Amino acid sequence: MAATAAAAAEAPLIEAVNVSRVLDEAVPVTLVRDINLAIRPREFVAITGPSGSGKSSLLYLMGLLDLPTTGEVRVLGRPTARIDEDERARIRLTGLGFVFQFHFLLPEFTARENVMLPMRALGRLSEAEMRARADEILASLGLAEHAGKRPDQMSGGQRQRVAVGRALANDPPVILADEPTGSLDTRSSEQVFAILRALVDERGKTVVAVTHSLDMAARMDRRIQIIDGRITADERTRQSGVEAGHAAPGA
Repeated sequence: MAATAAAAAEAPLIEAVNVSRVLDEAVPVTLVRDINLAIRPREFVAITGPSGSGKSSLLYLMGLLDLPTTGEVRVLGRPTARIDEDERARIRLTGLGFVFQFHFLLPEFTARENVMLPMRALGRLSEAEMRARADEILASLGLAEHAGKRPDQMSGGQRQRVAVGRALANDPPVILADEPTGSLDTRSSEQVFAILRALVDERGKTVVAVTHSLDMAARMDRRIQIIDGRITADERTRQSGVEAGHAAPGA
């Protein structure tokens, strides 16, 4: 009980406060409506719901890839309603990692070079340091021998693991994933899921993933269901490592 209380007391890494997103069209389209939500450290969260329900829209708002029409998203304790795009980009580079259904790797770059891209954008490491970190990340994902390959020389599962590596490049505390296994076969899906699970349990990351897979959602710590842009369910599906008394180490 003490561990549960301690986890609940931790400040949210991402918080949505009365968030709505409406497309300003001839007939306005509401993507999400009146969302209140807190994502805390070391949670593995599934966002589920039917197609067109607003799952991805919510994820993009949480990741500062889109702006709410009303309400506010707070990231790492910071209000973001009044910051400019440069500062939002800085928060994304340092605090958030993104994995999408399709890997979006640059085809002319090797796996190593793709993982180095966020480091290069942040500008904190030397070329040698970036290369060494990229190789370390790829090795941790079982891709050491593929570091010098371009995306067209790798399988779909391998490419998606490179995309996970790119998301980890700047060691963000939060990974946001939009259907990360949606385009993969069963074996590759399990590999990617296992990596995401380990990021939470072994490296203390927070992972929020949009998914259509009810099996995947059931094996995560918490499930948030979105229907017609509203949260209709928010339930714990699995006792997390922190709540079980096994605090995950830092990355």
